[in-house]
Amino acid sequence: MDIEKLRYPIGKFSPGEIKTDEIEKWIEDITNLPVQLSKLIIKDVDEEALNYTYRPEGWNIRQLVHHLADSHMNAFIRFKLALTEENPTIKPYLEDKWATMNDVKKVPIESSLLILIGVHERLASVLGDMSVQEFSRKYTHPEHGKSLDLAYTAGMYSWHGRHHLEHIKSALKFRRANWN
Repeated sequence: MDIEKLRYPIGKFSPGEIKTDEIEKWIEDITNLPVQLSKLIIKDVDEEALNYTYRPEGWNIRQLVHHLADSHMNAFIRFKLALTEENPTIKPYLEDKWATMNDVKKVPIESSLLILIGVHERLASVLGDMSVQEFSRKYTHPEHGKSLDLAYTAGMYSWHGRHHLEHIKSALKFRRANWN
């Protein structure tokens, strides 16, 4: 079992030089994620399946869906901050701790699906209206110790959605809650 392949089923995000057509594809990915996720969840996920994991010590489907909502809400805020302020410093969050909070355990995943539908509609609208120059605007991520531009960030969140969608597909394929 290749743990690294399980962790990064579509590979790590490494865009190289970013071109306009790539950004357009990323916006399309961001637009489509809630529909793709909803179709997968409605089709293949029951209450038992929400506990399936995609790798040993990985998050289960329930955690992944709630994490996508948490993460992409933060992404939307980061875009809005970078578009309205000069290189703002964003506030990171402890995603591993967020993934184990009681709301993740108790609140139905449909709540996070609804968040993703709304956030992605808003984010896709913002991204679709941005000029080439606006994609070069930056924010500072204190954990990385550097400024990230919005073109890179669009790609990263396109990748992030596809990355976790594949995790969910893997968890459903393996149909096991524990890898012990």
